[in-house]
Amino acid sequence: MRAPLLRVSGIVPESVVDGPGLRYVVFTQGCPHRCKGCHNPETHDPGGGSLLDARTMLEQFRANPLLAGMTFSGGEPFLQPGPLCFLASRVREEGKTVIVYSGYTLENLWSLAAGNPDVGVLLSLADTLIDGPYIEELRDLNLRFRGSSNQRELSPEDIRRGAPGAFS
Repeated sequence: MRAPLLRVSGIVPESVVDGPGLRYVVFTQGCPHRCKGCHNPETHDPGGGSLLDARTMLEQFRANPLLAGMTFSGGEPFLQPGPLCFLASRVREEGKTVIVYSGYTLENLWSLAAGNPDVGVLLSLADTLIDGPYIEELRDLNLRFRGSSNQRELSPEDIRRGAPGAFS
């Protein structure tokens, strides 16, 4: 089976600012949010960046035993949930963690999952979801792993609790 291709803006093989521990960070390409003051405006163009084989990224990740996990940032990762599910499932099989940043709120993501099941699968594979758009007026440098105070750091329990029908 051929590994899926992922359009990326870049890879940071070792980061300590994109989640707990040493992390392999995939910056996806393409973002519809275009938040004012965005830290990664070069990721907005969906046709920019380059195509990379997800298996190559996985091999790079596995080559470093010090990595605690993989982080998907952007851009907007949920524009490419299929290739990210491929990566996330294998990272989890290694006993490592997956963090996903999204400019969508959890509620928006569950709505998107109704039309694209890979969105729901990626949500189920996330150990942490940082959700919500970056709002420059709410910027707070004291927040852990977030840029603005409207963004939430959500656990798997929070993600499941927010699923449609979770309260019925």
